[in-house]
Amino acid sequence: MTKAKNGWDKNLTNVVDALSGPELPALENQQNNQAKNDRRHQDRLNVGSQRHEAERNHQAGES
Repeated sequence: MTKAKNGWDKNLTNVVDALSGPELPALENQQNNQAKNDRRHQDRLNVGSQRHEAERNHQAGES
């Protein structure tokens, strides 16, 4: 587990901080979650296209 400087588990500390935040309406929560998922999906697409481009360059004899 990842430890924070004070000896507490960093991941659990982040969860506690998130849960102690203000209550948001269900629609806003859903929109926030969708935005986070969209960013993750876009990151995966970007990484995939970078790998594909690197493979094409390698096959073409470029470095």
